[in-house]
Amino acid sequence: MNRVPRRALPALLLPSFGTAAGARAQAVRDLTIVSWGGAYQEAQREVFFRPFQQRAGVRLLEETWDGGLGALRTRLAAGVASWDVVVVEGDELALGCEEGLFERLDPAAFGGTDRFVPGAVQPCGLGAATYAFTLSFDRAAMPGAPVGWGDFFDLSRFPGRRAMRRSAKSTLEIALMGDGVPPAAVYGELATGAGTDRAFRRLESIRDWLAWWERGSAPQRQLAAGEVVMAVAYSGRVAVANRDAGRDFGTVWRGAIRAMDYWALARQSPNRDRALEFLRFAADPAVQAALPPRIPYAVTARAALEALPADLRATLPDAPERAAEGLGMDDAFWARHGDRLSRRFEAWLAR
Repeated sequence: MNRVPRRALPALLLPSFGTAAGARAQAVRDLTIVSWGGAYQEAQREVFFRPFQQRAGVRLLEETWDGGLGALRTRLAAGVASWDVVVVEGDELALGCEEGLFERLDPAAFGGTDRFVPGAVQPCGLGAATYAFTLSFDRAAMPGAPVGWGDFFDLSRFPGRRAMRRSAKSTLEIALMGDGVPPAAVYGELATGAGTDRAFRRLESIRDWLAWWERGSAPQRQLAAGEVVMAVAYSGRVAVANRDAGRDFGTVWRGAIRAMDYWALARQSPNRDRALEFLRFAADPAVQAALPPRIPYAVTARAALEALPADLRATLPDAPERAAEGLGMDDAFWARHGDRLSRRFEAWLAR
């Protein structure tokens, strides 16, 4: 897991940096929230972190991580309780809840399940945003535009290196769709031995042309530097790079993998009450509605989505037209099969 120094947001909203040891040394340490970094966390900072700090009159520390329950297990086993709220993927939330890594939440504290989109309220988590893994490419560097995952695996028409997330999750789904499996049939296929073999054969066909990334900011950098001609990338980060850095990256929505991440409250947090106060703040539709204009991810409060302008709403990963041609990440599938598939994926990479 890669980590960066904690980012402290003091009362005057001027960033300062402290150490983990310093935070633990405080009688009651500052509320610490952990997210994915990059353009997404920058948007979260302006929409959630700074406004909450201002309203509550408290300091707030930020950290980033790359995910993985192993990191959380290790921290808790060592008695390290320096994280309070952690943004996690759906399968990690389910497994962590089962293992007691996260606190169980009362939906009534956030206005009840009906206030949110389906799947947003879980026993140990509250939906933060819906994003998508998409095929991204640099229009200026590519003479023809890819139209789907089949093109990602077509080295004759689109020569050059490709970038993919270093994870079985999302990669194996893409491999199957790139081999002609319709989105609706992907998880049924991947659950079988023959389907898993098929996914790895497809990856093997471009093995020598693959570059792997772990940080969500990497695909945009790789594309901009000409290191790759296509990349699996987070949809919102690509849009921010086009808007703020003047890039001309294209996004292919056919076969995009739509997923939700969650706010989760770490077990043993000494800031439990303050963390719950933050989660109630983050659940407020009026607060959530400020996120999509900064990074085009869908928020989870129904009223927040309804308040968005129609043209902005149409750009989000869960917009009906985009959802219809894509694939919804099956968190339950990955909670059941993730260990097996991840072990095989890592063994394949090591060959």
